[in-house]
Amino acid sequence: MDLKSNEPFWLLKNGLLASYPSLKSNEECDVLVLGGGITGSLIAHQMIENGYNTILIDKRELCNGSTSATTSMLQYEIDVPLYELIEKIGIKGAVLSYKACSDAIDTLEKLSKMIKSNAGFKRKKSLYFASKKKDAEWLKKEYEVRKENGFEVQWLDAEQILEKFEFKNTYGGILSRQGASIDAFQFAHELFMHNVKKGLKIFDKTEMIKVEEHKGFNLVTVNSGYQIKAKKIIYCIGYESKNLLKENFVNLKSTYAVVSQIDKDKFKNISSTLVWNTDDPYLYMRTTDDGRILIGGGDEDFYDAEKRDTLLNKKEKEILKNLKKIKPDYHFYPDFVWAGTFGETKDGLPYIGEHKKLRNSYFVLGFGGNGITFSVTGMEMASLFMKNKKHPLSRYFKFGR
Repeated sequence: MDLKSNEPFWLLKNGLLASYPSLKSNEECDVLVLGGGITGSLIAHQMIENGYNTILIDKRELCNGSTSATTSMLQYEIDVPLYELIEKIGIKGAVLSYKACSDAIDTLEKLSKMIKSNAGFKRKKSLYFASKKKDAEWLKKEYEVRKENGFEVQWLDAEQILEKFEFKNTYGGILSRQGASIDAFQFAHELFMHNVKKGLKIFDKTEMIKVEEHKGFNLVTVNSGYQIKAKKIIYCIGYESKNLLKENFVNLKSTYAVVSQIDKDKFKNISSTLVWNTDDPYLYMRTTDDGRILIGGGDEDFYDAEKRDTLLNKKEKEILKNLKKIKPDYHFYPDFVWAGTFGETKDGLPYIGEHKKLRNSYFVLGFGGNGITFSVTGMEMASLFMKNKKHPLSRYFKFGR
């Protein structure tokens, strides 16, 4: 499955940061991590930290799937509002899920400092505004529920949003203290390099063809014919998990993004703020380290990569038209336009856990707009799985829930 169009900003910005060999011999390990994106980098890091002999494989070059197409907005807010999630799964699971995403941002900051990352981790606030008058009522309810449950939030009316951010035609919004942005493509590569020095073995352009399950281990055959004997497999394959499991547990969506030419002055008032709105699909934006504005949206059901990419011009116009509603006097000069594919679950939550069809295996599938922060939570959950222990969120993130 092609998870991106041919012009993702992060891939072009960074170029080829590292290259690894394909598998050319039989190997053995404690843990085989399948998938070399941001999720795989985090899980492999955790396994190395825990002292496991770890191998990671990817059928592409590392981070060349959806990690190169992500907007890298780090938010604790899940695509399903907290008050709705409470109605779906109860207050304990809903608040715990939101708080896990909040804690994940702190963890990413610590990780960035620990590996001396140059991927531009930056603390930011998050503005979630009502784009229609009718949305203001439920958004205000969302604000109250978040506040009641300990999240640092502030309600801004339309006049305050106009004064602070120069956005017109809004109907109030929630300003959250907790948020950040990063270049996930670069960060994942940095994390891989850090752990290779600690013993992580990486093989790219190495595709899993077959898995034989045995008592206490799995035998994985790859496209070169060689085999990896692994006590445990951790699948970090995101949306491609649908091809493996053949189940309707996630809906695939196409999303579109545009990045402007460098103009550090035009959007300096949101340089420290992530922005998104209540539209369906919602508009979202952030600034980049080099003074660009990244805007995305236009989500729709994914059918195939060719059809998705034929809509690039149409979606670019649609996104910029929505921008004009709140910034009517701003002229946007696009430099990059691309599309990516993401997964949407019925409750906005990831799938992290074991699957009844696969033995000696664990999945870390961070779907939705919180894919990266969910994957950070997956680090702790996978660590407990290796010790045959359960995480408090296991029941809420499990398959078949």
